Amino acid sequence: MAILAALPILLILVLMIGLRWGAARAGAAGYLAGLLIAILFFGAGETALAYAHTKALLLSLDVLMIIWAAYLLYRVTDEAGAIRAIGQALPGLTADRGLQALLIGWVFASFLQGAGGFGVPVAVVAPLLTGLGFSPLTAVLIPSIGHGWAVTFGSLGSSFNALLSTSGMSAAALAPLSALFLGLACLVTGPMVAHAAGGWPVVHSTLVPAMLIGLFMGAVQFGVAAIAGLWNLGAFIAGLTGLAFGVWIVRIRSHETHRNKTTGIALPLALSAYLVLIALTALILLVPVIKGWMGQVVIAVPFPETTTRMGYISPAGTNRPIHLFTHAGAILSYSSLIAFWIYNRAGLYPSGSIRRILGGTLRSMMSSSLSILEMVAMASVMSQSGMTEALAQGMASLAGPGFALIAPWIGAIGAFMTGSNTNSNVVFSALQLRTAQLLGDNPAIILAAQTSGAALASVAAPTKVVVGASTAGMAGKEGEVLRALIGYTLLLVFFISLLTGIGILLLN
Repeated sequence: MAILAALPILLILVLMIGLRWGAARAGAAGYLAGLLIAILFFGAGETALAYAHTKALLLSLDVLMIIWAAYLLYRVTDEAGAIRAIGQALPGLTADRGLQALLIGWVFASFLQGAGGFGVPVAVVAPLLTGLGFSPLTAVLIPSIGHGWAVTFGSLGSSFNALLSTSGMSAAALAPLSALFLGLACLVTGPMVAHAAGGWPVVHSTLVPAMLIGLFMGAVQFGVAAIAGLWNLGAFIAGLTGLAFGVWIVRIRSHETHRNKTTGIALPLALSAYLVLIALTALILLVPVIKGWMGQVVIAVPFPETTTRMGYISPAGTNRPIHLFTHAGAILSYSSLIAFWIYNRAGLYPSGSIRRILGGTLRSMMSSSLSILEMVAMASVMSQSGMTEALAQGMASLAGPGFALIAPWIGAIGAFMTGSNTNSNVVFSALQLRTAQLLGDNPAIILAAQTSGAALASVAAPTKVVVGASTAGMAGKEGEVLRALIGYTLLLVFFISLLTGIGILLLN
């Protein structure tokens, strides 16, 4: 039964990696395969399937509200020239190529991942590095490596939200270890970026600033996501404050005191959209009166117990409550409206901007949203029908005590095949959770490994490599980019595997 349960996932792997199908097309095939297997071999009836699809719609709503609103905020700022202004301010800080790679290809790319994600870091940073004289291959490689640690808590927490929704565990349980694993990965990422920029001599010359910046950003993300509980702002605030800290470090290191010259929009105005986001998030989520008043509208649907013809029981429960007006997606939407008003009052929008903002958001999000819907539906059907349980039992008996070491690789495979940390969490979180429970492993450690491995491997997904290569004049040479990138990615996932093993030994 475990082999049958694995077929939808294996089918997606074959179609995406072997036949190079897109995520939406392969996701549809995986969903249909999962549906047929659930009906024919696991005895899922109409009632169980109806509830599975209802749960899938609610989970998709929870995730997609953040994804769409996060990209909308990015389009609002980008159309105003704010992203370009921030990017223009950075190269003039230093002539040191290693420091330029760290500041632009790592810190700035991480900020962009925190604020928008969805391929934006490489698409924006690669042309900047090419303009500074980096080769096209290096210009794609640097930001690809640089932003992976920020993916889970980036895009305003969309991937972490998927982890919460799919696993049913709380942010208080999952955020600390996830932030710790990814914070330690951030510490390793800086030297890797330096190596990609110029080999071991550059690693040696930039090691001190790289370690200081990595420690700072990792600690800030941990503080925001795990201690303050604002997981949707973890990577964003880490990247934003990391920019300020990195600029300070670079100025000291370079002994340069000149003022940067930028064209167009001033930096304070460029950053105003993100300052609004921070202020609104703090106001809505940290002030009890406001949070209570705005959080009264909740989508929480009760589901009764269902039993398949094979005897698998899916217990009664509710979906993860969606607080409609205090949801991260809602806060992002409020921020987008206020930011548009600020930039519009400043005269930064040419005619037709609203059409371009909305049209660009629609075009960019449709395909990824469809793939998420399909992956969520497949995962929900597998869970409701007992397929996830069968697969977890098979993995538990096969992997045994060594399961902790392979957990990050499962997440990595999911992200590589779908191009998305979010999709990987949707497909594999329930499986990882159940396997951990069967083996007696700490579920929080295993799920932290799942999302960390997925985050770090998502940057090497063929779909993301294509986007990055196209912006740096590497179209048609994606294989060359992937060959250069894969070694760094495998080392980072292996690092998470070691952390998972240590975590199980210490905390289990």
